[in-house]
Amino acid sequence: MRHIVFDVNETLLDLSNLNPQFKRIFGEESVSDRWFAQLLQNAMVASLSGHYQDFADLARDALELSAKKQGFSLRSEDAADILAGMRRLSPHSDVIPALTRLKEAGFCLIALTNSPYRILKSQLSYAGILDFFEQTFSVDEVKLFKPHPAVYQMAAQKLGIALSDIRMVAAHNWDITGAIRAGCKGAFVARAGAHLGTYDEKPDIVASSLIEVAEAIIQKDA
Repeated sequence: MRHIVFDVNETLLDLSNLNPQFKRIFGEESVSDRWFAQLLQNAMVASLSGHYQDFADLARDALELSAKKQGFSLRSEDAADILAGMRRLSPHSDVIPALTRLKEAGFCLIALTNSPYRILKSQLSYAGILDFFEQTFSVDEVKLFKPHPAVYQMAAQKLGIALSDIRMVAAHNWDITGAIRAGCKGAFVARAGAHLGTYDEKPDIVASSLIEVAEAIIQKDA
């Protein structure tokens, strides 16, 4: 297996970069985690109900819901500031070393995200990691969000390979579970606060850093 598909937000890019903005706007950094959880819920509802909307639009709606739960109205300029910040996320410190290691070992690296293409390219370029990837895919192709099986099937089809020839790397339990149930192999990055649940699929690679994941992939798949 030579094709490694990476989730982007939080797996590669550090969402904690947004914490100062959430602190300024909401008064506490922890709203960032609740906002992202709301965003994922919005995306899954869109997929299950068959009503696809751009991930960026869902992100704005999640911000407005988060503000209402805090008891105030979100100013449009503050929402725009946070959403613009999504395009300016730094990679986690282990990302560039891990991608370099995998690239040097001859793996084909692909990015697969819920974000639309216009944001995906901006994110990877700003983070300085775009050139690591042979291809980049967005759920815009199928109008369904991960972990819907159609997303992983789309990636396999575009790559011209079987689902079983893909190893999905993510720091989200639902992404790994969705990929494995679709027919891929998985590698879970157990970043701080990231865990696999009782009913999640258990991949054969689980490690606390992307560097450790990369080394395990090289041992198993090279």
